[in-house]
Amino acid sequence: MSHVRLGRADLHVHTLASDGVDGVVTILEHVEAMASVDVIAIADHDRIDAALAARAIAVSRGMHVGVIVGEEVSTRGGHVLGLFLSERVPPLRSLRETLARIHDQGGLAIAAHPATPYPLCVSARSVRRLMDEPDPRHRFDAIEAFNPTSFGRVGHATAVRLARELSLPAVGSSDAHRAAAVATGLTLFRGATPDDLRAAIASGDTRWAGTFHGTLSQLPTFGRQLAKYGRGWRDGVAGLVRGDGTGRDLGYPGGRLRPARYEPGRAPAGGPADATPPDGTGASGREREDEARR
Repeated sequence: MSHVRLGRADLHVHTLASDGVDGVVTILEHVEAMASVDVIAIADHDRIDAALAARAIAVSRGMHVGVIVGEEVSTRGGHVLGLFLSERVPPLRSLRETLARIHDQGGLAIAAHPATPYPLCVSARSVRRLMDEPDPRHRFDAIEAFNPTSFGRVGHATAVRLARELSLPAVGSSDAHRAAAVATGLTLFRGATPDDLRAAIASGDTRWAGTFHGTLSQLPTFGRQLAKYGRGWRDGVAGLVRGDGTGRDLGYPGGRLRPARYEPGRAPAGGPADATPPDGTGASGREREDEARR
C-alpha cells in the first residue's frame, strides 16, 4: 500500500439507538469536522434504524463521509459485525445461520473483537471451524484484528495471528460508544468510498491502525451510559402515561416516535422538535432513505 493514498474507515460505531451515548448527527458532525475519516459503519446492537438514518442524513447534507449500514449481531456464539446491510439480522441465532443471513442480503460478515474468553466474543476455535465450511455463506469475510477496548486488547495478538493463519483480511475499528472515540481504531484501504473499502476487503488489501484505550479512560462513557438508561426509562414511562406515541430518544430525527422512524422535521409530542432538513424541503424519512439507497 506504500505511495498510495490510503482511505480511513471506522467499521464499528454505536449510537444512542443501542448502548452509545451520542446521536447520529453528533457523530456525523464530529467525523466531518475531523476531515480525516472517509467511511464509517454505524453498527448498533441488533438494529439498523439509526444506521439507515445516518446514511440518509449524510447524503442529504452532502457530507464527505460515506456511511455503511451495519449491525453488531448478538449470536449464540458471540458478536458478529454485519456490513452493507439492507435488513436487520435477527439476534440469538447460531453463528453459522447469522453469517448466511448476512451474506444472503449481500453483506459482509466480520468477527468482532474475537478470541477473548468472554461469551460476547467469537472464539478462535469457532472462526477456524467456520472457515472450513464448504459453503462460503457460512464463512467470515474478515477479522476485527484491532479493537481498542478491553475486549479487543485481550484478544488482539490472537486475532492478528488468526487473520494471518486463515488468510483473512484484518480490519481495525473503534467500537466507539461516544463520538469522541470514533477513529481510535481504523481500517486502512486503497480509495476513499464504501465501495472501495468493500473491494479492499474482498481482495484482502487492508491494514489496521489505532491506539488502545487507557485503563480508566472508558469510565466517563460508562457514567454517561447509566444516565442515558435512566433518561430512557423516564421517557418511555412518560410516553406511555401521555399516550402520545413517544419513547426514549434513539438519536435521530423521528427517533422519539413509536414506532421509531426517520422523519426529518417531525416534532413529537413531549420531546424537543427534531431538526428540520438542511435543504428545507421537508421530504419524508422514507424518501430520504430511498434516495440514500439509490
